[in-house]
Order: sequence, then structure tokens, then C-alpha cells
Amino acid sequence: MDPPTKPEISTEVPPYLRVYSDGTVERFAGTQVTPPGLDPQTNVLSKDIIIQPQTHLTARLYRPNNTTHNHNNLPLLIYFHGGAFCISSPADPLYHNSLNRLVSEANVVAFSVDYRLAPEHPLPAAYQDSWDATQWIASHAFQHDNQQGHDTWLTENVDFDRVFLAGDSAGANIAHFIATKLHSSDSKNLMRFFKIPGLIMIHPYFWGKEAIGVEASDPERKKMVDKWWELVCPSEKGNDDPLINPFVEEAPGLECVVCRKVLVIVAERDILKERGKLYHKSLVNNGAWKGKAELYEAEGEDHDFHIFNPDSDNANNLLKRIAAFINNQD
Repeated sequence: MDPPTKPEISTEVPPYLRVYSDGTVERFAGTQVTPPGLDPQTNVLSKDIIIQPQTHLTARLYRPNNTTHNHNNLPLLIYFHGGAFCISSPADPLYHNSLNRLVSEANVVAFSVDYRLAPEHPLPAAYQDSWDATQWIASHAFQHDNQQGHDTWLTENVDFDRVFLAGDSAGANIAHFIATKLHSSDSKNLMRFFKIPGLIMIHPYFWGKEAIGVEASDPERKKMVDKWWELVCPSEKGNDDPLINPFVEEAPGLECVVCRKVLVIVAERDILKERGKLYHKSLVNNGAWKGKAELYEAEGEDHDFHIFNPDSDNANNLLKRIAAFINNQD
């Protein structure tokens, strides 16, 4: 009897994954899992919650362990993790550690969404999951505290007038998507019950067919980033799909961002930094958007450095900058 034929490699997307001819996906990163619980270093508690059983949509919820001593409810950070839409999760030890630190530094409740990943679930699955999670959060603000399916960490500890959208890389892209979708007429009812004053975009994953800035001088890395989107989004528009390129005509105008303040964070050595800077500049120059946009650049650092090197001075400074943005109520 002949041994089974090994499936051929049909797609390879470095440094993230490989797809075989039989549909099997082999991931090279973002597969480790750490359980929730009390983190002794930060004194932050976490737990996993089910949002939508039919699509297996879950989230990891975080809060300071001393919330019983708070006389006022805390801001809520709705967080979307990075990973090019195809790797990682809130349970990834790197993200779990980062969220523990951020919750401790900013004194917030955090809600990290575990959206479905491509290529098994091509886009727009991640956007839909993130939107469903946002609606689930909003339901806590306008329904009774004891509503079945509601979580007491949210109903008892959150100030729903101070909800922030945040994410890194692909997660920052998702945060932008949610911030513009909330502007639509079908979504404005949600905004009557909770307020989202701020949007935090860390090393946002935006792209486009035409190279800008340093993208043109680094063709190998550009080719690598080009391939990411081809894997996760079956779109005829490629890297000018409005989901990845918010500057094309078909994309919602940036005046649709519902938040009154936006913090865009970029890293000096990150090839994605040009798009983040363009996003900030476009917001500032958009006369129809009445908010305040801030830009923060980490010198000498590359993409998601704060996730991979959380003990560095620059990573600690980044967390402090985010905490100040959240807690400054000007």
C-alpha cells in the first residue's frame, strides 16, 4: 500500500502561515494560548466570555482587581488584536501580557475581541465579529443590569460615557472600521446609549496598490505586505479595497469617524508608518471632522515593538501615552 500523498503547498505568506492544497493551514506564529486569571505582576483580573455561540465569538475581559474600592466607574477599552487578520488571539501570551499592562497603567476595563481568522474565515468575517461584539457591549448600556447574558464586570464597573476603540496593526484597521460604521444611520441608535470619545490606532495596517514614502524604497517588504491582503480578503480590488485603503473614493470619508479625538501611533522603522501618518494628516485636514487628531512616533522601533519587547523604555512610554490619552477628559 502506497503511503498517503503529502499535500502540496498552495500558498505561503511569510512570516505568518502556509496553506496546503487540501485546505490545511499551518501557522508559524500566534498559536500559543495562556489562560485568564489574576496576573500577580499587574494585579489585573481576566476571564473569557461567550458573546455569540453560533459563530463561536468570544472575548477576554480585563479589570483591575481593586474595582470594589473605586467610587467611580472606569473607562472601557474595546480592543482588537493584530496579526494581519490571520494569526493570534486575545489568549496569545504576548497580547494577554500587553492588555494586563495597559489595564493596570490606564486603570480601565478592557474587552479584547476574539474575532475569526482568515483564511479559514475570509474577510469580512473579522469585521462582522467585531461589529457584533461592539453591539453586545452597547446592549449593556441601555438594557437592565440583570438582563440575561449580560456581564456584571461591565454593568457594575464601566462608565459607558467613556468607551474607547483601540487596536494594533490589523486591529487598528478594525477599530477604524467600527468608528466609521457607527456613523451610519442604522447605527446611530447605539450612540444614544454610550459614548465613544476616543480612537487609539497603534501601527495601523492600511495599504494601497501605489507605494508611498519609504514603501517605494523597500520593494521586498512591500511585496510581502501586498501578499497578506491577497490571502485574507478575496477582493477584485486587491490592495485598493476600501477595507484596507481608507483613502480610495469608495471608502467612507474620514469625517465619518465618530470619535472626537484620535491617537495615531507609528514606529520609525515600520513600513506601515506612511499610511498611519497619512491617516493622521488626512484627519487634521478634513474640515468636516470636528475632532482632534494626535500623532505619536516611537523612534528607532519597528512594527508592534511594544508587544514583542514589552519591558523596553519605549514600550512603557507608549503605554503611558495611551493611558494619558484615555484619562485626559479635555
